[in-house]
This record gives sequence, C-alpha cells and structure tokens, in this order.
Amino acid sequence: MMRNGGGGRRLARMSLPFAMAIFLAALFLTFIPRAYAWGDIPAKAWRYRSLVVSSARAEAGPDAPVALFAAQIAQESGWDPAAVSPVGARGLAQFMPATARDLGRQRPDMGPALPTNPAWATRAMVAYDMRNKARLRAASEFDLWALALMAYNGGLGWVFKDQAEARARGLNHLRCDVVSSVNAGRSADAKNENARYWQRIMGLMPAYEAAGWGQGVRRD
Repeated sequence: MMRNGGGGRRLARMSLPFAMAIFLAALFLTFIPRAYAWGDIPAKAWRYRSLVVSSARAEAGPDAPVALFAAQIAQESGWDPAAVSPVGARGLAQFMPATARDLGRQRPDMGPALPTNPAWATRAMVAYDMRNKARLRAASEFDLWALALMAYNGGLGWVFKDQAEARARGLNHLRCDVVSSVNAGRSADAKNENARYWQRIMGLMPAYEAAGWGQGVRRD
C-alpha cells in the first residue's frame, strides 16, 4: 500500500510539468497570433474600435465588414482625427469640406457635418461607402467593395468612366483588378493612387480581422 501511494505521488509530480507544458502551448496558440495581429494595428486605433463597430452596423447592418472600414480609416488618416491633407481633406476619414457639406445636407440624422469629429466622420465614411456601393455593379462582393473604395478615393464618376473604358476594350468591367488597369482620362499619378488605394486597404484588413474587430470581405 505504501509503495502504491508513493507511486501515485511520483505520478502526480511527473504530471505537473506535463500539464504546465499543455497550458503554455494552449496559451501560445490562443494569444500569440493575436498579439502579432495587434502589433500591426496602431495603439491609438483601439480607442475608436467601438465607434467603428457601432457606425458600421448602423449603416451596413449586423454583418457589416467592420475590419474593412477600420482598414480604410487607417489608410485615410492613420487614426488621427486632426489629420489634414495637402488638398484640405480633414479628419479620420479625410472628407473634403464640400463633400462633408453635401453629405450633411443629405443625412441630417447623423448630426452636424464635422469631419474632425470622430463620431460623425466614421459614420459618414461608412454611409458614403454604402451609397457608392449601391450604385455599382461588380463580379463579386469583393470586387464590389473594391470599386466602392475606388469611388471613395477618386469619385464615383471616374469609376463609371473606367468601367466603360474597360467594356469598350472588351475587358471584364465588373472586376476590380481590370477596372484598376484602365484609365479613362485621369493623370497617371491620380490613376495609380486610385488603383493602389483599395489594394492597401484590403492588405490592412486582415490584421483587424485577426485582432477581433469584426469580419472583412473575402475574395471569391
């Protein structure tokens, strides 16, 4: 009996390191990947997380691609509500004054049009994206969002023109990569910036997904 009891104690002592190893492995698998994702997200972004989530769901519904909108703000302003571009765009979402005024008149329910107010800018950005998306046609949901981002950056009219140019050339005008590759008349710099804009956002989006901000948009 004594021998059996001693063996049980030895087994307990031997199992403790094993249990600790299992615990540490689980900890690594659970938290380390997310830590890497957090490392790709500026610390100041986290103060706006709840605002992005609520604005996205208010305008785009419960299945809103929150991670995409977060990536868009990161691209636009680097999460700086006081950001001002060389051409006068302001705030988290970098609204030009005229665009902000127009959107304020169209959506008075969102409150005064104040681009430097994070709450207004975030919801207005999502609303503007959704309005552009509703007016576009594309080959997939991913292509549709990419075209909507192009419209946010360069204007809906230019997206229509580039789609028409692609169609005239016998290309698939419903694919974002095709539309990005044709130019209906903009300067080369403007076109290149517009083409890179949606690609940068789609590239930033997975970090916000991995960090638990919400879903993004999948390429089919």
